[in-house]
Amino acid sequence: MWNKPQLLNWIANFLFATSIVMLLYGLLFVVVHLPIFPLREVRVEGNLSHVNREQIKLIVAKHLKGNFFTLNLERTRDAFEKLPWARSVSVRRRWPDQIVVGIEEHQALARWGNLALVNTQGEIFHAASDASLPVFYGPGDGVLEVTKGYATFEKILAQANMKIAQVKLSPRRAWEIKTQDGMQIAVGRVDMTKRLEKFAKGYTTTLSQLNVKVTYADLRYPNGFAVRKPTQMKQQERKPSA
Repeated sequence: MWNKPQLLNWIANFLFATSIVMLLYGLLFVVVHLPIFPLREVRVEGNLSHVNREQIKLIVAKHLKGNFFTLNLERTRDAFEKLPWARSVSVRRRWPDQIVVGIEEHQALARWGNLALVNTQGEIFHAASDASLPVFYGPGDGVLEVTKGYATFEKILAQANMKIAQVKLSPRRAWEIKTQDGMQIAVGRVDMTKRLEKFAKGYTTTLSQLNVKVTYADLRYPNGFAVRKPTQMKQQERKPSA
């Protein structure tokens, strides 16, 4: 090898280039860690109703370590995502001394039993809220299904000036609705939209004109529905279909 000057020159050039790169890397590492690049501002963006200034200050004090270059953006994002109302978080640097945190909050749509809240995307999250919200019940894998069902049912019942207080989906995928004025509506497992539309139309044109409070409506009949007044005993003239 020693009698091959071309190879020796190539090795020498390679070692020289490597040493230069390592030297530059070392200098860059030292410069980046100098206290001349302090992080002076954390800017939080987003339409925030629940994330407050005190929570942000606590996260900044506890988790934001380092200067403009050395701050770990992934860890910073993880810290903000632990906020109960934070649905998604983005973090980026803005030269010369600012970190911008974008927060998208959950928009609470309903309660999932007495355990959690449901957002408008049909996702469960755990946070405190004193808002008046409808209550969803259903299987563990049925959150999105109940959310979509609620959106459909709400539009239909609005035609009869009814508002939903509770939606329940059984493990067998049978639907039951409770309105804000206390009416229970058994919708069943099939043709839910058609059944509810027929009921809303019948309620608007007939039942609401009778000035009689209806406490229960069973829509599971093939050609109509049955209703019950407060003093009326449960009728079983025909067994309803599924």
